[in-house]
Amino acid sequence: MIVVLPPSESKHERRRGRPMCWEELSFPALDGRRRQVAAALAEASGRPDAAELLGVSPALAPEIARNTRLATAPAVPVAELYTGVLYDALDLAGLDPASRRRAGRRLVVSSALFGALRPGDRVSPYRCSMAARLPGTGPLAAAWRPVLGPVLDEVAGEGLVVDCRSGGYAAAWTPHRLERWVRVVVPGATHMAKHTRGLVARELCRRAERPRTAQGLAELLAGPFRVELSAAAKGWTLAVTAR
Repeated sequence: MIVVLPPSESKHERRRGRPMCWEELSFPALDGRRRQVAAALAEASGRPDAAELLGVSPALAPEIARNTRLATAPAVPVAELYTGVLYDALDLAGLDPASRRRAGRRLVVSSALFGALRPGDRVSPYRCSMAARLPGTGPLAAAWRPVLGPVLDEVAGEGLVVDCRSGGYAAAWTPHRLERWVRVVVPGATHMAKHTRGLVARELCRRAERPRTAQGLAELLAGPFRVELSAAAKGWTLAVTAR
């Protein structure tokens, strides 16, 4: 079983430390596309219209400037890098050692720059979403799709894919085994959706059980959550509300 998370736009920085090493990142088959996107991102971020290309406010110029220093900036473990509502609820630092080890095996974080990451990877803070328009890459979800598919399908294997991604990131990979694909949705488009998905991911790191079916996943989560499983045109949808 893998649990696929979206990234967050807000990120933690370090003032000191060694820079990231591309060769040490998980999913090495993504290395070529990662470097291609990083080069395009650095180029775009140095342009006068960088904010427009990245789809962000010009007030975020200091964060945009990070993208030109990816090779030298102190790297941050992915487990600490992403902040915000979902990651506050996930609270990896607050897990016991066994749960943190499960998180390292089960969690996959989507990234417009890196494609996919594990919690133990160390990367430079950056500002880039799937909505960015980078020179020479085209839409980022489409750029990632042909390389992410084979990699993540192999990682998922015969296990469940518990999908907590948002639309832009979900467009970059559709699992091959549709009967094992469970998209987590939260009824009502509210601020609590990210929080609830973070709680779901945390619960799946805390529990040693590895459900093999969508029905088994729903049963596992039925204690701390109100759940409703339904078949979708592709895969399954699991509506979840925290009790």
